[in-house]
Amino acid sequence: MTPAEQSKAALHICQLAPVVPVLVIEDLAHAKPLAQALVAGGLPALEVTLRTPCALDAIRAMAEVEGGHVGAGTLLTRADVKAAKEAGATYGVSPGATPALIDACCEFGLPLLPGAVTASEIMALLEKGYTVQKFFPAEQSGGAAFLKSIGSPLPQVSFCPTGGISLKTAPDYLSLKNILCVGGSWVAPKEAMAKGDWAAITALAAQARTLR
Repeated sequence: MTPAEQSKAALHICQLAPVVPVLVIEDLAHAKPLAQALVAGGLPALEVTLRTPCALDAIRAMAEVEGGHVGAGTLLTRADVKAAKEAGATYGVSPGATPALIDACCEFGLPLLPGAVTASEIMALLEKGYTVQKFFPAEQSGGAAFLKSIGSPLPQVSFCPTGGISLKTAPDYLSLKNILCVGGSWVAPKEAMAKGDWAAITALAAQARTLR
């Protein structure tokens, strides 16, 4: 799968909803009901970060939820890409991009949303064929103002910014022409997951769905 083909697939994922939940799953029992709650609220594209021991099993469980599109976040190595693909991830997200990571996504056919934060990084990925990119960490790297500015010289690239984005700041990003969606963790609070309050998470997802 070429980088251009990966970006075409990533474009489809990013257009499903204005917000992609960025999820850190610490209890495997939460995975499936969490996915069901988010999908029910109108957020079908889910990113499970590979930051916990049960992350890959969580992807397997969430991949069974009808209507969901589960991706693996925090991809860093070839092994991460292989494991994510085998677990049922339909796309991958990385905080940055290395030649080895890009080669692995091409090899295993996993659409990658590669991270970039400078004009040179964005240009280097565009040169390879990535027209859809992640901007991370968004709030700490200039936020919506930076992305508005970069849109003029690089209109070919569309972004999914993540990192520090909240319900309050998300509209600032979503109002820009070069923003497809934003990634955010506010739609799945740890407190609600710990209580099993899936109705509250569905309500937060439904609210996020209306942002665009």
